[in-house]
Amino acid sequence: MLTKITKNKKQYLRKVLKMSTDVIVGTQWGDEGKGKITDLLSKDYDIIARYQGGCNAGHTVVVGKEQFIFHLLPSGILHQKTLCLIGNGVVLDLEALFEEIDFITSRGINIEGRLFVDLKTHIILPYHKIIDRLNEEKKGKNKIGTTTKGIGPAYVDKYSRSGIRVCDIIHADRLENKLNILLEQKQEYLYQNYQVKLSPDQIKEIKEKCHNYGEKIKKFSIDGSLFLYENIKKQKNILFEGAQGVMLDVDHGTYPYVTSSNPIAGGVCTGCGITPLSITRIIGIAKAYTTRVGSGPFPTELSDETGEKMREYGHEYGATTGRPRRCGWFDAPVVKYANRINGISEIVLTKLDVLNFLSKIRICKEYKIDNKIYKYFPADSYLAKQIEPVYEEFDGWDEDISNVENYRDLPKNAKKYVEAIEKTIDCKVSIISVGPERDMTIIR
Repeated sequence: MLTKITKNKKQYLRKVLKMSTDVIVGTQWGDEGKGKITDLLSKDYDIIARYQGGCNAGHTVVVGKEQFIFHLLPSGILHQKTLCLIGNGVVLDLEALFEEIDFITSRGINIEGRLFVDLKTHIILPYHKIIDRLNEEKKGKNKIGTTTKGIGPAYVDKYSRSGIRVCDIIHADRLENKLNILLEQKQEYLYQNYQVKLSPDQIKEIKEKCHNYGEKIKKFSIDGSLFLYENIKKQKNILFEGAQGVMLDVDHGTYPYVTSSNPIAGGVCTGCGITPLSITRIIGIAKAYTTRVGSGPFPTELSDETGEKMREYGHEYGATTGRPRRCGWFDAPVVKYANRINGISEIVLTKLDVLNFLSKIRICKEYKIDNKIYKYFPADSYLAKQIEPVYEEFDGWDEDISNVENYRDLPKNAKKYVEAIEKTIDCKVSIISVGPERDMTIIR
């Protein structure tokens, strides 16, 4: 079922991945194509570990004529010899996880002895989703634009020290006592804030689901940090995969229009329990243009026919919600900001083929705010509303590049565009994706 990666790509990957502990980071607002790149690289890694987020993000992998959308499973799960870990920094919707497991096993992918979940991982419960939805509804026009999957409320419980973890849910006696206490607290919270109460049937269903999923998750549960430590000592190749992108980081993104965790490379250390000294390389993923889902600032957004065509040609609809993504020109200050925060050593440029139709293409090189030039995205959220993008324009190439395998064979104007991006963000573009499938990839 799985398509082959060409010989020269295999040789390149083996060369650069020798004894590596690497991180893949989205450099924009998510949806950069991390799923495809993780899948592409996974064959040469021993372990793929997911370090943050929940099922509010989707990673799409296309293999031949089949499409896989992963919300929780690491994108390396399709490679039968690769081990996969869901780290403690993830908030885990067990119903969504087992739906994914059922889906891939029905496609002939074996996960026995390959998939592990950290015992310290927090669980998303049905009341988290209820709170998430009610909270968004209450905000009205000021809503954040969450997926209402319960991610934020689950992280709130984690940090208020009232969450349920995998190590709780696998022990029925311990779980029952915790659930009784927490459900009483949530009843009071829901009534005080939203004048809503859980029905006796809802409470019964929550308890039954927790006990059932506790039994099912038990065989996957391990000490994830110890597992990684022992494999790092054995010099295994490990790749860490996050969800979302730097500009959605709760600390460093466009707050408050952000996710509830840390997609930046630093999130690996807290989200999987490893020392930063173990990390050997940080790979940034960037689209050849820019998109974001939901509310919040977007300096290069195109609200015209060009933006509509980008959305159409790029199939820019959320893998989790189906919401149309906002589209705009490549924003160099955003990617430079991501490079600076993460220490990115190289960029994978995705979806270059989506720009095939354009006669003119722009790169935002810098921002102008009150006649002052900014090379990076500003830390002050108030300034974000005043950004005036400063563009450089390039000629398009007006031809299909999805079958191009070597960089030298790209149209001259496509190469000019890639090299202008490299110069503007001051970082090498090492891989270029020219289509959704594995082999639609150029290794430089």
